[in-house]
Amino acid sequence: MEQSSYLVFPSIDPIIFSLGPLSVRWYGLMYLVGFIAAFLLAQKRLSQTPWNRDQLSDLLFWSFVGVILGGRIGYVFFYQFNLFLDDPLYLFKIWAGGMSFHGGLIGVLAALAWQAKRMKATFLELGDFVAPLVPIGLGAGRIGNFLNAELWGRTTDVPWAVIFPSAGNVPRHPSQLYEFALEGVLLFIILWLFSAKKRPVGAVSGLFLLGYGSFRFIVEFFREPDAHIGLYQMGLSQGQLLCLPMIALGLGLIVRAYMGTKNKDKTKKI
Repeated sequence: MEQSSYLVFPSIDPIIFSLGPLSVRWYGLMYLVGFIAAFLLAQKRLSQTPWNRDQLSDLLFWSFVGVILGGRIGYVFFYQFNLFLDDPLYLFKIWAGGMSFHGGLIGVLAALAWQAKRMKATFLELGDFVAPLVPIGLGAGRIGNFLNAELWGRTTDVPWAVIFPSAGNVPRHPSQLYEFALEGVLLFIILWLFSAKKRPVGAVSGLFLLGYGSFRFIVEFFREPDAHIGLYQMGLSQGQLLCLPMIALGLGLIVRAYMGTKNKDKTKKI
């Protein structure tokens, strides 16, 4: 198939518009879309919880802060640690780009642990409530990656390949859209439907970790690995290695949740 038959990604300005020194970027807009979607979805299910709207606002605000801080710190430490050692101020150069989902997840977990004490809830109860709200933001973020023509896929000759001029003018998997479909749309549908019924505490959180970890692990086979890291033994990327603990923990939480329910039922019968 000739190169001209593939879609050539158009040049899109990463800045949507500017107001004086303030620039609104596509990626930032996607974060805002994710936050608004999470707030609206959370309100829809707030009546099923013992919490009020003010507590919900605090929970989502600090979770959002956790995403930003954790995402940046995680990216620097997981993917650009050498740059950090050379220039510690690189950590604060957010305008240079770079966010890590796994770092953002750690940031959210820290926020949930803190809010759990304030809301008189358990860590896993908050995790089960927040987990179904996350995929919309993940999906929006991947759309932002696509519009920025970044985090592209590996070279391929599939009919739907895209040529990103900044990636060597060769057809590549639009892996950002794969992640949007799996980590965003499909994961949201699975979690939203699964959490619509009362589940054992920890089951929804576990399904989120298992689902995201599995989907991200699969997509990484189509996504171009970071040039300065490459692939490790067995052909695994850094992202895949970070997903393995998620998958294991997710399975563990699901088993723990349902085994705990069975044990309670046995105790009641006795």
